[in-house]
Amino acid sequence: MKPIEQQVVVITGASSGIGRAVALAFARRQACLVLAARNEVALEQVARDVERLGGRALVVPGDVSQWQQVARLADTAIARFGRIDTWVNNAGINEHAPVADMTIEEIERIIQVDLMGYIYGMKAALAPMRRQRQGTIINVASIVSLRAAPLHAPYVAAKHGIAGFTEALRMELMHEKMPVQLTMVMPSFIDTPLFLNSRSRLGVQPRPVPPVYAPEAVAESVLFAAEHARRDIIVGGQGALVALLQKISPALLDKLMVAGGLMFRTQKTDKPDNGYDNLFQPTPGTGSVTGAWTDESLPYSWYTRHVEHYPERKLAVLGALGCATWLLLRSRGRTTG
Repeated sequence: MKPIEQQVVVITGASSGIGRAVALAFARRQACLVLAARNEVALEQVARDVERLGGRALVVPGDVSQWQQVARLADTAIARFGRIDTWVNNAGINEHAPVADMTIEEIERIIQVDLMGYIYGMKAALAPMRRQRQGTIINVASIVSLRAAPLHAPYVAAKHGIAGFTEALRMELMHEKMPVQLTMVMPSFIDTPLFLNSRSRLGVQPRPVPPVYAPEAVAESVLFAAEHARRDIIVGGQGALVALLQKISPALLDKLMVAGGLMFRTQKTDKPDNGYDNLFQPTPGTGSVTGAWTDESLPYSWYTRHVEHYPERKLAVLGALGCATWLLLRSRGRTTG
């Protein structure tokens, strides 16, 4: 894998949130960036910031739900820079609502952007990377790729689909002995504009579930994956704990998440919904990296930085936690028996 300073990097959803943080992080390492999103005004601002930080930027507006536009993104990157070293799939939309309150059109739109957009990105990146016999595809998914959360069913379905598609493609590349790396980065709840831009039928403005991490915490792992071959990286200790509990007892985790309405209460603010969403049209304006929870967001994840990035440490830590959790559940079972 090339040093970041020598890489050409394509980023979808680069106009705001995690994608924007990733673009700025790559820029600080002087990478050449191809920036994609629906909001051209915001992309142009990101490009100026990239150039100011020492990177090079090419803006390619487009909607990842359209295959032709994603294919054009790859072709434009190749025409300008001659190769693609890292492709970061990141663009996404969401809706906060029970399934019963969603329309079929809303569900289809989320699946088309959040799942098919990633599949299109993997497909578009694959052709030049196979020709080069080199490259990294990084899918910024979510911890809900491993474990569902209520009020996000289409989003969760898309993230589960990304995980499955990534695994299948990884095995095909292994069989072919093709040195193209696929990495899933799975953030916990992050302070991004996604929560301000999501359609909501909760009656109030939605919010990320604490603890909340800054977008830069995810960007750190994306840059790490661009230089170090990793299968999966969970961002945030909370997400790692959820993933562990899912392996030990999904039924128990169901009860924990629903008990006292935990995952329903913690996703709501006491503020009225802003009435805005970017489900079918791009967000106007110049965009931003963060949402409305900067004051409480953690700048990085100690667990991710020191454990997730190093598989041998991760195996040891999760093994110890798994044994401890199993022993605790066993002792409680004996007590109640």
